[in-house]
Amino acid sequence: MPESRSRRKKKQVYIAPPPPKAPRPTPGWWAPVMVAVMILGLLWVVVFYLSSGALPIGAIHNWNLLIGFGLIMAGFGMTTGWR
Repeated sequence: MPESRSRRKKKQVYIAPPPPKAPRPTPGWWAPVMVAVMILGLLWVVVFYLSSGALPIGAIHNWNLLIGFGLIMAGFGMTTGWR
């Protein structure tokens, strides 16, 4: 009995893809800077409230809150890159 053409073809050997590369380690300065930025933002907001808006920069009033919370969010943003 004749064989069909598809049965005569040899199957290709499966070759597994190479394993993924390990991510690069985080530089040693990353964690201290991350924590320092978060603490700086917290201190900025606390000083603003304790001084009734006169400090850290009195001329920009409530924008001090945006700066403080921006620093805190920048620190939290850095946590996503920390390995």
